[in-house]
Amino acid sequence: MVTLAQAGAEILGSAGFAVGRDTRESGTQLAAAVHAGVSAAGATSVDLGVVPTPAVALWCRTSNSAGAMVSASHNPWHDNGIKFFDRGGTKLHRRMQQRIQARFEELWQAPRPTRVSVPSTGLVANNHDEAFGAHLNAVTSMVAPDALQGLTVVVDAANGAACEIAPRALARLGAEVVVTHANPDGRNINARCGSTHPESLQKAVTAAGADAGVAFDGDADRVVAVDHTGEIVDGDQIMAICALEAFSRGELTGNAVVVTALTNQGFRQAMKTAGIGVVDTEVGDQNVLEALDEHGLILGGEQSGHVIFRDLSAGGDGLQTAVKLLNIVASSGRRLETLASESMTRLPQVSVNVAVQDVPADLDARIASLVAAAGDRLAGRGRVLVRASGTEPVMRVMVEASTAAEAAMEAEAMAAVVAGVVGKPR
Repeated sequence: MVTLAQAGAEILGSAGFAVGRDTRESGTQLAAAVHAGVSAAGATSVDLGVVPTPAVALWCRTSNSAGAMVSASHNPWHDNGIKFFDRGGTKLHRRMQQRIQARFEELWQAPRPTRVSVPSTGLVANNHDEAFGAHLNAVTSMVAPDALQGLTVVVDAANGAACEIAPRALARLGAEVVVTHANPDGRNINARCGSTHPESLQKAVTAAGADAGVAFDGDADRVVAVDHTGEIVDGDQIMAICALEAFSRGELTGNAVVVTALTNQGFRQAMKTAGIGVVDTEVGDQNVLEALDEHGLILGGEQSGHVIFRDLSAGGDGLQTAVKLLNIVASSGRRLETLASESMTRLPQVSVNVAVQDVPADLDARIASLVAAAGDRLAGRGRVLVRASGTEPVMRVMVEASTAAEAAMEAEAMAAVVAGVVGKPR
């Protein structure tokens, strides 16, 4: 991590490198290693402590500095990694990532007569309160001071970076807040909670008689919602609600949105009916961001709840998205359930993960005919998508169909085929 951070600081060329982290047990030590790497590059750094990823991005934007977030996002506690930000708070484009990778390899292979020591974070300036406050103010200033007055909202903080800031932001805006999964111990981040495991939030919302619930991931750059009946409102539905609302106000720049291959076909159908264009890109928030900038658009995202409001920020912000969504609920006087159901109709979609053992280079060719055959069977009623995960050692098989039973059957069959090549379903 020290060498990687050194490479990043050298390539990004920032004298005021900002470092944040989520609540993972390894976060403190790895953040210290990042500070050491920045120092080895001849730069200075500031420590933002435990803050959401978008808080680091905001700091970089307002200070015109580069930065890094130590986090593995929605992954389990034992995973960890680093997200770099360019000066201005933008996630790195591929070309910049490649330059950092090349420099890292040079540094790693070079003779190292002395080992860079890893200092404690006490050796760098602690700017947590300032970064926390700036992010809190930026999110709450988007709407009226009492925008959420009258709403009861359950917050699932995933025992991660949203633990303190999310409840405070919603309460500041007038909501009555019920908080769950906000006691991080270093190992419970995303554990049966958060945006990837919203089951407990569904129960909490109905038990509390709340109007809605919001579940963040570990670094709080994504969010999914739950309506008052306990039904999940995913990223596709959140985008549909926000897109239709902005379009109705004449505020949807370009009258189009950016989505990925995983976006439900029901979303595309709803946008077509409304007269809103859809730009497709590959899976990944960086791809969404690049497409937004390329086409001059302001709204895009992923089904996972990673939504980007490009006129407000340079990346996904779960808290920003939650406030946007809840403000529409409050200002319209309508239930989230109604907004979600009227915004789009989801096609049944089933996903199966296949643990990777060894992915052959010709995997696509070997399963192409089978994928095509499944697609033919679903012609006009659905589709099949097989791809490698960008964050975990798994292949993901996704099938959409006219019925859940058909989608499940096709997904399991395709997963079994892929498992025969690369591993086994899990």
